[in-house]
Amino acid sequence: MYPKERDDYINPAQALLTGPPVSPLRFAGGSVGWLVTGYHEAREVLRDPRFSAERWRGDDAMRPVPESIRRDRSSGAGSFLAMDAPQHGHYRGQLTRYFTVRRMRELETRIEDIVAAQLEALEAAGKPADLVRHFAMPIPSLVICEMLGVPYEERELFQSVAARLLRQDRTDEEFVAGKIELDTFLRTLVEAKRKDPQDDLISLLTAVEELDDEEIGGIAGLLLIAGHETTTNMLSLGTFALLRRPEQLERLRADESLLPQAVEELLRYLSIVNAFPVRIALEDVVVGGVTVTAGQSVAVSVPAANRDPALVDDPDTLDVGRPRSSHLAFGYGIHQCLGQHLARIELVSGYRGLIRRFPGLRLAVPPEEVRMRSDMVIYGAHELPVTW
Repeated sequence: MYPKERDDYINPAQALLTGPPVSPLRFAGGSVGWLVTGYHEAREVLRDPRFSAERWRGDDAMRPVPESIRRDRSSGAGSFLAMDAPQHGHYRGQLTRYFTVRRMRELETRIEDIVAAQLEALEAAGKPADLVRHFAMPIPSLVICEMLGVPYEERELFQSVAARLLRQDRTDEEFVAGKIELDTFLRTLVEAKRKDPQDDLISLLTAVEELDDEEIGGIAGLLLIAGHETTTNMLSLGTFALLRRPEQLERLRADESLLPQAVEELLRYLSIVNAFPVRIALEDVVVGGVTVTAGQSVAVSVPAANRDPALVDDPDTLDVGRPRSSHLAFGYGIHQCLGQHLARIELVSGYRGLIRRFPGLRLAVPPEEVRMRSDMVIYGAHELPVTW
């Protein structure tokens, strides 16, 4: 079975780092497939069209695939993360131009304003304060809400649904209920945007003839959850890691020009996506000298692949001055993260703001008292009590 706990709060379980690059794995649904922990083997699986991203075809590593997905043979209209070409390209192609490096840089000033406001909120919360609640979660939530045109006052709804859907032990009934709740909310919002378009992404998508309201709602739901969950946990877990490696934090205080490469190193070192992505072989494929037979599931362990010495020297050391690596934190191949340029800007701005505003920032509790997200698909900290 895939190990759910991390070592020393941050490191992938030793079992993931000491085995062969491709090894047998019992999946949550009971089937036996393969676990890929080697960097080159992971890239091979993620770029090979002989491996499908359609979840209904196989098993997940950490929890069973919901029966509704198997029954419908779909993860939902517009949910292109779990689609293969050409369907995947049809949906992603409608969005690519809105997530270019140039477009994201145009948002940089607004993101810095949001970071500044949340630094004020963190300080106003008083010492000790929960960095997740007052800083790490509001920043990406505000940004993606403004981009999509989702009212920020509705954040409790989508944050609550995301928390339920991303639990490793969520039931089929909880999955269906959460999906219905989010779909209903977004469908109502799409209908309102169609009648009264604004300057936001959902409004722009309503003008695309090839997309209906259900598809736009599915796309919006994917972007909404992915757009705040991942960056929230990178901001909080990255801060946790730096506070436990004070010499690395001091390097950033002394030289802020290191921040962009520090973000890349933290993405590699932390790799917050646990046992994802999973691919299903459409035919027999040899990977790392192992034959994966048609129909078998393959789980790519991004945390382990990003700690492979084939990627960087001394991979278990956090080095904020390390030259940028070709890590897999944003995936690889056609499913590589659409919002990676946005995430990088949010992370650089967020870490820079914390470093400048709180020179005495430190944990308010011992590390062992920080409640980690070992129960979630996206790793991080549930709360991060800090003082200064």
